[in-house]
Amino acid sequence: MTNIGHLATAVKVAMDRPQGVPGIVVMYGPSGIGKTNAGERVERQLKAFRVECKDIWTKKAFLQSILAEMNITPERTLSAMVAQIAQGLIGATKMKPRRAPVLILDDVQYVLDKAFANVLTDIYNASGQSTLVLIGEERVPNSLAKLERLHNRVLEWVPADDADLDDVKCLAAAHYPDLTLADDLLESLLDAVNFCLRRVVANLHRIQRVALNEGWTSVDLQLWGDNGWSTGTHPTLDRSRRK
Repeated sequence: MTNIGHLATAVKVAMDRPQGVPGIVVMYGPSGIGKTNAGERVERQLKAFRVECKDIWTKKAFLQSILAEMNITPERTLSAMVAQIAQGLIGATKMKPRRAPVLILDDVQYVLDKAFANVLTDIYNASGQSTLVLIGEERVPNSLAKLERLHNRVLEWVPADDADLDDVKCLAAAHYPDLTLADDLLESLLDAVNFCLRRVVANLHRIQRVALNEGWTSVDLQLWGDNGWSTGTHPTLDRSRRK
């Protein structure tokens, strides 16, 4: 899939960089177009460490979550926890099972928007030739620009692409291999949801449910008829029923 390929290529470039070359990769873009899916796929491919950041996290909670992903018991102080994370990345290839020296932080805007964002720089600086992957919303590049010590360590910028027909076909084949979906149906779906992969996934599930109920093994746009698409627009209340 498009974003998976772009992110995987960028991470490989960072992992293979010479000594002294920056090693941060940044993927950014609107919600719902497959950034998290790309991060999860790269995590599985490389056996990397991956954490989804939360808006409510403190610095301590952030560091503890990374250490939990590494299966390392946190020390008591923040500085000691940063050192533990760095050592976990440096020694990742010696872990059992073997892990890649790559830390993927999804929804990183929640960290960049907080006062403790520079802890990312501390982790990166202490972790040698490890690779840090930051995934987040469209505002992430602007947020990074305010953190010069982190911004100038970015090696690869990866703008996330909208979903395309090939992405949708891959998803459909992976999740519903026994159901044949015509291109005209999938193109109509893509257009209706404005290329949002998250809404594509919801609608593919809906197609599967309808097909199961109707006994369909293949669906094209004509057969789908007036079933329509779930686009995020909620139904209007029919107040006439109250009369």
